[in-house]
Amino acid sequence: MKSSIEHKLEEAKGQDIDLAPLLDVVFILLIFFIVTTAFVRETGVDVEKPTAVATQKMQKTIYLLAITAAGEVFYGGTNIGVDGTRATLMQLNRTNPRPLVIQADKTVSTDLLVKVIDQAKLAGVVSINIATAHE
Repeated sequence: MKSSIEHKLEEAKGQDIDLAPLLDVVFILLIFFIVTTAFVRETGVDVEKPTAVATQKMQKTIYLLAITAAGEVFYGGTNIGVDGTRATLMQLNRTNPRPLVIQADKTVSTDLLVKVIDQAKLAGVVSINIATAHE
């Protein structure tokens, strides 16, 4: 005849912990955090911005364009050029109108900057800002 200790040990060996509900909760939390995270799109290139005394923080829901020192216009890491600015912004602005921030290198000519701003205005962008570094 088995002792009560041996009997309890055999019962403990037969019991398994079901981890399925725990994994379900972890995956639900993971999905929740992925969905609620605010994604910020970067331009994909480094630009040396001009400095200014009167700077202000912009909201996170903006469109970012970058103009490099070589005169290339980037959106989302893709070189769209001056000619692609209007079509790109028109498509973006149609579904979700947002302010535009242009990150222009400080060596970019005023002529090129004005061309990009004109294309943005023709695309229907109402608020256009130029990114600067705080002095």
